[in-house]
Amino acid sequence: KREEGVSYVSFCLYTRFLLKANRTLVELFHIFVILVRFAGREENMVAFLLVVLLIAGTLSSYEAQSDFSKLPEPYRRGVELALKQVNSHAGVQNHFLFFKSLSTHDIDAGFGVKYLYHHFHLKPTRCRKGATDANQTKCPFRNDRPLIDCGMCYKTFHGVIEEEPKPYIHCVHRPTLTKEMTSKRIDTCNKMSYSTGSASVLLVKGTE
Repeated sequence: KREEGVSYVSFCLYTRFLLKANRTLVELFHIFVILVRFAGREENMVAFLLVVLLIAGTLSSYEAQSDFSKLPEPYRRGVELALKQVNSHAGVQNHFLFFKSLSTHDIDAGFGVKYLYHHFHLKPTRCRKGATDANQTKCPFRNDRPLIDCGMCYKTFHGVIEEEPKPYIHCVHRPTLTKEMTSKRIDTCNKMSYSTGSASVLLVKGTE
C-alpha cells in the first residue's frame, strides 16, 4: 500500500508539472483520459479528484490568457493601465490579472482619433501583490476572492492612449458595484466624447 501511495502522489506531482508547462487543450484532454484509467481503483480516486481540480484551474487561466490576446492592441493597453492602477492600490493584497472582457464600444472621431470604452473583469491570483512578470501560468487564479469589475474609457491617437483627456478608470469589487456607479461610468465617458464635438454617444444607458 505504501508503494501504491507513493505511486499516485508521484502521479499528481507529475501531472501538476505538465499543467504548469502551458499544455494545449488537446494535451490536457490526453492527460484527462489517462486519469480516467488511473482512477479505476478506489485508492486512486483522491489523486484523480485532485488533478481534475488542477486541470479546471488551468483551463480557466488558459481561457483568460486567450481572451486577452484576442483583444485589439488599444484595448489591451487599456487593460494594462487598469491593472497597474489596481495592483498599486494600498488595499490590494494579491496580484490581479485580466479575466474576461464583457463589452467594448468605440467612436471613430476621424484623423486617427478614437474614443474607446471597455467593460471587463479582473481576477485575483495566488501571487502576492508586487509579483514581477506575472502571468496565468506563474500566478494561477484563486476562486475564494471576489472579481474586480472595471469600466474605463479613453482617447487614442493612431492606437496610442492619449494623456489628455485623462483616461477614466473605475474599478470596484464586483459585489459592491451599483446601478448608480454604472450610470456614472456612462455619463463620464459620454462627456469625454462630447468634449470634442462628436455627434455620437460612446454609450447608451441600458447597454451595460
